[in-house]
Amino acid sequence: MSTLPNILPDRIVAVRQFNRFHTRLVGALGDRVLHSDYSLPQLRLLYEMAHAPAQAPASAAQLGRDLGMDPGYLSRLINSLEERGLVQREASPDHGKRLALRLTDEGRRVFAELEAASGAEVAALLRPLSEADQTRLVGAMAQVRRLLGDVNAAPKAFILRDPRPGDLGVVIQKQAELYAHEYGWDWTFEGLLAEIVGQYVKTFDATRERCWIAESEGEVVGSVFVVKQDDDTAKLRMLYVDASARGLGLGRRLVDECLRFARAQGYRRMVLWTNDILVSARRIYQAAGFELIEEEKHHSFGKDLVGQVWARDL
Repeated sequence: MSTLPNILPDRIVAVRQFNRFHTRLVGALGDRVLHSDYSLPQLRLLYEMAHAPAQAPASAAQLGRDLGMDPGYLSRLINSLEERGLVQREASPDHGKRLALRLTDEGRRVFAELEAASGAEVAALLRPLSEADQTRLVGAMAQVRRLLGDVNAAPKAFILRDPRPGDLGVVIQKQAELYAHEYGWDWTFEGLLAEIVGQYVKTFDATRERCWIAESEGEVVGSVFVVKQDDDTAKLRMLYVDASARGLGLGRRLVDECLRFARAQGYRRMVLWTNDILVSARRIYQAAGFELIEEEKHHSFGKDLVGQVWARDL
């Protein structure tokens, strides 16, 4: 029988501190927000009504369920909006006994003004941040939503790009940490990674070699290198997928990019070196058409391992 993990007191404090910070940030402590005559709950109701599909308008019961509002409090809020001419009740198109809630023309006008004001406020909040920090912030927000069970949060996604200053050091560190955590490899593996990356930079041939960095929500979550072994043979090196990016198809995508690049540059064969305990990576290589051609026992990174060479024709 599984048991829930103990929640450390400092984590409870951290979440509460964030909640207080966010409450102040959005102005939820005041009676009015966006310098308007409307409270935050009123604005939320206007938002839900404005975004409801025309063929399925909002209802009081639905809003109560979705927003977790007390029925009596919700009724008073709807009445206040109706008295101001922003909301009208009408028979629901799919349920004759249920009243649908729609914005009036005045309601749509007011909501449009408030949306514009909200957008300007958020833009002012983001403007002092660099492009990278904005990406990290938005990514962190999406991650918080997913972790706390928001089914409407955007699914985790990734982009592939060329390396930027700082990326290669991050790749070395993250891959070394991942293999230490999951396989118990020691610090000498980090030395090998640094050697590979250093040689790649030192002898880089833009016409025949390439590195891809995988980024998700502002963070580096994967990488791979193609280097020249000889005129006919490309070598795939340092395939890395962060634990946080598993299940996205990232590993297969990185290998596919390597194969496409190698073909386009005129290589006739691709090889790679790995170890037999890296089961997930081996599955990716097999699915991409690589075949095991050589293996040998060795002692490296503090472990007894079986090194493997895989290859495929292009």
